[in-house]
Amino acid sequence: MASKVLDLLYWRDVGTTGLVFTGLVVGLACLFQLSFITILSNLGLGILAFTLPVRFLYKALELVRLSDGSHPFQSYLDEDRTLTDEDTVRMAEQIVLLIATAVTKLKRLFFIDSIMESVKFFGLLYLMTYVGVQTNGLTLMMTGVICAFSLPLLYRLQKERIKMIVKAIKTLVERITEIFDLVVSLVKPPPAPAPAPSPAPTPKHKQKTK
Repeated sequence: MASKVLDLLYWRDVGTTGLVFTGLVVGLACLFQLSFITILSNLGLGILAFTLPVRFLYKALELVRLSDGSHPFQSYLDEDRTLTDEDTVRMAEQIVLLIATAVTKLKRLFFIDSIMESVKFFGLLYLMTYVGVQTNGLTLMMTGVICAFSLPLLYRLQKERIKMIVKAIKTLVERITEIFDLVVSLVKPPPAPAPAPSPAPTPKHKQKTK
């Protein structure tokens, strides 16, 4: 499954990728004007408007003995797309693992396990408030689809230049992180000194009775 997704994103099969990319963009663009239910209904009607006449045509040819009665879409019906028990368990385990990882990460961010990571998360959420004012979810989804199909191809064509830019950005982020950690260490009060141990009491010698 992952290899098929990578083949689509890297345009290894131009025809298939172009068809999927165009379908996704057109479908998301239609959602700006129509509801999701309307789009699904019209898509289903469009498919049936093509398959029903073709099936009736083959049936008519079979009745007048101009065809052997073969089903025009038998190859699609014979494809086995059912999931085995092992595939179902594997997918369920992956979904549960992703959810557990996301919950753990959010818990660490919200309850300040790392100050730097929580500050970054705060900045991201603050920027997202402005993004939410300027655009909506459908626009973000369309932008994400376009980026998903464009950025891998751009990376493959400009790999060396992108690596240099990423390296420079990482160096800058590391320097900013070091400065922030230094400021935090200067502001943070020093730990309280440990109390000195009390001296052990000296044993009293008993006086000898005469």
